Amino acid sequence: MMDSWVNVAERLGSDLHLELAGPGSRRAVLIHALREAVRDGRLLPGTRLPPYRSLAADLGLARNTVADAYAELVAEGWLIARQGSGTRVAPRAEPVRPPRPPKKAAARPAPPSHNLRQGQPDAASFPRPAWLAAARRALNAAPHDAFGPGDPQGRLELRRALAEYLARARGVRTTPDRIVVCSGFAHALRLLFGGRVLRGPLAVESYGLAFHRSLLEAASVRTVPLSLDGHGARTTELEHLKDARAVLLTPAHQFPTGGPLQPERRVTAVDWARTRGGVILEDDYDGEFRYDREPVGAVQGLDPERVVYLGSASKSLSPALRLGWMVLPEHLLDPVLAAKGEREAWTGVADQLTLADFIDSGHYDRHVRRMRQRYRARRDRLVAALAARAPHIALTGIAAGLHAVLHLPPGTERATVEAAASNSLALDGLAGFRHPAATMPARDGLVVGYATPPEHAYGPALEALCRVLPPAPAGD
Repeated sequence: MMDSWVNVAERLGSDLHLELAGPGSRRAVLIHALREAVRDGRLLPGTRLPPYRSLAADLGLARNTVADAYAELVAEGWLIARQGSGTRVAPRAEPVRPPRPPKKAAARPAPPSHNLRQGQPDAASFPRPAWLAAARRALNAAPHDAFGPGDPQGRLELRRALAEYLARARGVRTTPDRIVVCSGFAHALRLLFGGRVLRGPLAVESYGLAFHRSLLEAASVRTVPLSLDGHGARTTELEHLKDARAVLLTPAHQFPTGGPLQPERRVTAVDWARTRGGVILEDDYDGEFRYDREPVGAVQGLDPERVVYLGSASKSLSPALRLGWMVLPEHLLDPVLAAKGEREAWTGVADQLTLADFIDSGHYDRHVRRMRQRYRARRDRLVAALAARAPHIALTGIAAGLHAVLHLPPGTERATVEAAASNSLALDGLAGFRHPAATMPARDGLVVGYATPPEHAYGPALEALCRVLPPAPAGD
């Protein structure tokens, strides 16, 4: 039995590789290989085959051998040949033999009709024309070394652009040589703790992403929760954590409860880091999206040698870009680069160069301002819908960010989340973000992302949300 395989580049027939084996003449073996490739569906109807001269050269056959094989398969109806169109696989009535399904193929659940999950920007708003223009400019201007092995610290063009932007927009004090490009916040955590640059225990806020806690747990890092209130994390509790040498904070907009970290508490955290020889990890979550308050600068500006500033393009542009950055104290730079390895294996150079141009050209600022207006309008629609349909539901965390917390009557969160799922509405309950060791009182609530749906789907999503909210308690 002949063993054969085929590679078709972009289904254009420009690159066709056949391994020829088996009894018979070379012409017969080639005919059999092509016929089997068509029958198995590896060469689909309409696929253009290489000119017979090219295929003959690739396979080491005489041109007449390939020409005769093509002619016979045309005569049999496997191929069609037309002037100016070349030789293509013919449409056929014979069904393709489908590959065998896995023995235990699990059916994927249908996507929800309405999506109000947090943490995702509106994918339909990605600035495609401006990004494409930036990519063209960046690739045309890129030096030849940009297409060699990647620098684990990241392209200098991007680090320069980030240093200027972060200083101007976020109050970060840095130079390009203190920035390390990564694929996002989770990658940064893996480098810092999985790479043993930092060690636990790590103080964290009582509410945060369970995914991040799982990632840290996988690196054998114990996390210790700090209580929260309307002014952010209670950083005075740090002095009672004798073993902790690092703390993870979301100072610009606490995730998920909302609100900035109070100035006095920022100073308390920095003083703790100086006294203890510790490090603050600053997750600049939603730092660029503010609506009803003055900008809140980065904690890193208070002490660049005690704060690791972590940011990404996931919320401002798209999580699909896989682009993030760390602004590091000098003493952590070499250990982080050692953990990252000698060659960049995470972030593509083309996207780094494109983002650098996107920032330098002013398109990033314009995009953020445009999306700030759009998300503010989304937030206002959520506030108005709840005021009209569920005035007993209080909202917090709406002065900035891409989500709001809806506070529910005690004991109603689980039933509300289940009702939402039954109505094909995706959203998150507040309990899913609570640290298992948190001692502060638990709250019933929903974390509603108002940035996620495309514009046409946002109204129906709000309507679905209002339908599943619990009624006002009796007597209200």
